[in-house]
Amino acid sequence: MKTRPAGIGNVNADWMGSLPSKLSAMPLKHLAVPGSHDSFTYWVDVHAPVGPDQKAYVKYLATMFSVIAKKVMVKWSMTQNLTFKEQLDAGIRYFDLRVSSKPGEPGNEIYFIHGLFGHKVKDGLLEINSFLSRHRKEVVFLDFNHYYAMDAEHHVYLITMLQEVFGGKLCKNCAVEGITLDYLWEKKHQVIVFYHHPSAQNIAAMWPGNKIPAPWANTTDPSKLIQFLETTLNERAKQGSFHVSQAILTPRPNTVAKGLVWGLRNYLVERNLPTIMSWVEAQKPGANGVNIITSDFVELTDFANVVIKLNNLLLSEKGYKPR
Repeated sequence: MKTRPAGIGNVNADWMGSLPSKLSAMPLKHLAVPGSHDSFTYWVDVHAPVGPDQKAYVKYLATMFSVIAKKVMVKWSMTQNLTFKEQLDAGIRYFDLRVSSKPGEPGNEIYFIHGLFGHKVKDGLLEINSFLSRHRKEVVFLDFNHYYAMDAEHHVYLITMLQEVFGGKLCKNCAVEGITLDYLWEKKHQVIVFYHHPSAQNIAAMWPGNKIPAPWANTTDPSKLIQFLETTLNERAKQGSFHVSQAILTPRPNTVAKGLVWGLRNYLVERNLPTIMSWVEAQKPGANGVNIITSDFVELTDFANVVIKLNNLLLSEKGYKPR
């Protein structure tokens, strides 16, 4: 059963278009933007083979115990409960994407992946495009940062698909400092695609991964996570890139073993959310502050609302001059 606390619905479907003109004129790298981690894992296929992103021992277990092992994997693979449309309606504007072909499957079809295979990428992109066509002032960051079992033909297929689905909505790679909402609205651009793979380096509509660093704490300890977020924020590049603060905890094999039947959400995420949310609430966007913040299970708290409201802090600044 899906739980939805207050704040989920389409209350934030047009939050970018509703920002005051002072904020829409600021570089987008200075605004606070809510994002989701492993964004499209709200459905995974327990009947498909285990993904090529998994270690050998996981593949072995899944072969031995098949559907039982996969049902346990589902509890640790799913990091979101909301569909694309529900996340967009809730205000999420940055999506962390891992993709893979299905080894042995004919053709070049690409799927979302996190341990287990999810939806076809094309279905997800069409759903995002449909939302953007209805909400003309909303802008999304699509961060394709992990690729599995993909050769040159798969990359050509995916890049072509991105260009065909979004067309003129794609913003071409340019200086990050010049990207404001005003600029994007004027050009009718709504999608910034980051493609962390050399096959996209000469394609104008694909931005390189180094323009959106997303340092990862890789810890199960909330206090270490907070320390890491603070340190990496202080070291944030002053020029030339956006910045992602990954407010997430990462399970280790022994975490999974201890919390086997509980799953990621119950065992690791829910109990530590208050600490993580306290950190988020204390942040400030701007030249030296947060930009994109990502979370697991964005519907468990008022996460998107909290991040969006941080932008109000920029309105009270006197003499703010975008650099």
